[in-house]
Amino acid sequence: MEENQTTYHVPVLLRESVAGMNIGSGGIFVDVTYGGGGHSREILRCADKDARLYGFDQDEDAEHNAVEGDKRFTFVRSNFRYLKNFMRYYGVDKVDAVLADLGVSSHHFDDAERGFSFRFDAPLDMRMNRRSGRTAAEVLNEYEEEELANIFYLYGELNNSRKLASAVVKARVESPIQTTGDFLALMKPFFGREREKKDLAKVFQALRIEVNHEMDALKEMLAAAVDILKPGGRLVVITYHSLEDRMVKNMMKTGNCDGRVEKDFFGRTDVPLRQVNSKVIVPDMEEQERNPRSRSAKLRIAEKL
Repeated sequence: MEENQTTYHVPVLLRESVAGMNIGSGGIFVDVTYGGGGHSREILRCADKDARLYGFDQDEDAEHNAVEGDKRFTFVRSNFRYLKNFMRYYGVDKVDAVLADLGVSSHHFDDAERGFSFRFDAPLDMRMNRRSGRTAAEVLNEYEEEELANIFYLYGELNNSRKLASAVVKARVESPIQTTGDFLALMKPFFGREREKKDLAKVFQALRIEVNHEMDALKEMLAAAVDILKPGGRLVVITYHSLEDRMVKNMMKTGNCDGRVEKDFFGRTDVPLRQVNSKVIVPDMEEQERNPRSRSAKLRIAEKL
């Protein structure tokens, strides 16, 4: 199992994030991004025999890595946006800590058949949950030009988003865009060689975010996590790109993902969380060299008031 976990996904900021959960005796914990189970196994190692841990993941591949033989652990095959619903289903009102590692698993990028990476020519799927939802190919072939432009601009932060969308719409008239190779050939001419890989990664990121409705799901999960945390409970989140990091930062500072400062009747700022680390925690150089994927990672920790 340990070998499978390592090849599936190398957990980022493992010690720092689990330490940030402030694990005590008999606690109830949630890992909303189970993946290869690296963080969950470390939580179980640190927790006592009376603890309970729920691991969420919507991907069937992750379920194959589920911890076995430990009665403290329950795997939940679901999108983390339904966190509160499933906690209610399991009879849990409040929890001691919620951990989220928002990065896409290295397994997804390494699995040629899933279509997450432009390193392989594969069907454009990109769905985390292959049981439902539109594929990336369907998004590219069915969305209106303006919708595509908005996706590339908002989720990829690409200034030439309108040109990219126009190229997609023109190309699909001649032939449907079905594979990563098709899409890559279409996008490459729009980027200079010096930044080609970074910009293409942004295009694929934008498409993946839309396919999986990642921003909406994150917003719902963060609100649910704050709601079910006990006073003194911890929200621990690892982010990898500016869009998700901004939402997490806003939630921890203001209690909402939009960053609106809300005040009570007396004009006092009404916030449900207190930031534990005033500065984001990033991987040390040793981890960055060992796991290049960790280089963009930021860890934020907040405590429920």
